[in-house]
Formats: sequence, structure tokens, C-alpha cells
Amino acid sequence: MPYDLKGRNVLITGASRGLGALLAEKFASEGCNVAINYNASEDRAKEVADKIQKSYNCKAVTVKGDQGILVECENTVQKSIDGLGGLDIIVSNAVSWFSPSRSAVIKQGECRAGRNLRNLVTSTLYRRRNGIRHAICWAVNCKGNLHLLRKALPTFNANPEGGVFLMTSSIAAIGTQGSAMAYSVSKAAGLQLMKCLATTQGPKVRVNAVLPGLLLTEWVSLSVKKNILEDGPG
Repeated sequence: MPYDLKGRNVLITGASRGLGALLAEKFASEGCNVAINYNASEDRAKEVADKIQKSYNCKAVTVKGDQGILVECENTVQKSIDGLGGLDIIVSNAVSWFSPSRSAVIKQGECRAGRNLRNLVTSTLYRRRNGIRHAICWAVNCKGNLHLLRKALPTFNANPEGGVFLMTSSIAAIGTQGSAMAYSVSKAAGLQLMKCLATTQGPKVRVNAVLPGLLLTEWVSLSVKKNILEDGPG
């Protein structure tokens, strides 16, 4: 059955730039009101909100929240509901991937474009920071999805047409090469979570995921573009 987007209230996490900002514009162009979540880039989030309001005459609000922290996930959903007057769709787009410490590892030649995993795992620098990196990736890329949906469920279930929960996943969730280990493992867990939620919450709440490949957005470019272009795909 077609799901008309006109008039829907949409929360997009990680929407101050890159793919999230593009999604905000696309939903607005379909007649949706949009809550733009950000963590640090308040000015960028406000720019996105102002742009889509002027271009598409929709309601747009900005909502600060770290999607790796339970209470902030819950606050993000509640403030979106309050700001938009309801909620129909969540696009869980916030992501944790490379950190500055991992960029340092890459520059030292210990891991180039996902290769030489044995050296990566045994590297002293990696071991020191590995626990933090895995914890952050797990919190944002997997657990955050559950926190968001759990908070939104009463609203979704009260909607005549239910709700939609869409995750931005990655092909790294189904492969073993070309990505950070912490990222790919946490994305794989998120994909399994999606399947479980789709089974347990459907059909009232539709849960799904999109698995793109490498997108050279501004954020990704700052982290890895230089290394990939220099080393090639080998």
C-alpha cells in the first residue's frame, strides 16, 4: 500500500551535513516537516533548517543530541515530537566510524584502506584506543537505534498509519574488507537488530535499512579520501 509522505513529520539524526542534510531536503521536497538532529554542528543544522523552510515552506526544527547516549536519544525523539507536533518517520542516520586517533594509525601505514588487519590488531597504538573506539561505534551504530525506536513506539503505535524506522547501514555490515573493524562489526549488529525489530514491531511499525557503499560526503572525505586516492583500491 502506498505511503504518502505529504504532511509527515520526520526526524533525521546526523542531519547537519552530508547524507543527513540531503535526506532532510529530499523529505522536505515531498511535503514533510523535518527535525534536524545534530551533535556539535549547531550552525550547520540551522543552515539546513533555514534552507528547507524557505525552499519548501515546511516546518523545520533543530534538535541537539548525541545518538550514542541513551538519555540524549530519548530527548531527541521527544523534542522532535514537541517541535513538529507528532512523529511519523525516523531516519537513524547518525554514525560513528573513524576517529582522529584512527587517522593517525592510517597515516603511520599500519592500516591502509582496510588492509593489513593483523598489523592493525597488534598495533600498540590501536590496542590503547581500541576499546573506546568499539564502545562508541557500538553505542551509536547499534544501541542508539534501539533507544530511538523504543522512545518513539508509543507515538508510532498511536498514529493511524503507524510509523517508519529507517536505518542508514552500510555494505560494511555484510563484508569483511575495506572498512574499520569497529565500524563494520557494529553495523552488522545494527543490521541484525533491524531484522529483529522488523519482525517484532511490524506491520504497524515498518523497520528497514539501506546499505550504501562509500559515499564521499564532506565528513568521510575529511577522514579517508586522501588515503584511498593515494593508495588506490588494491
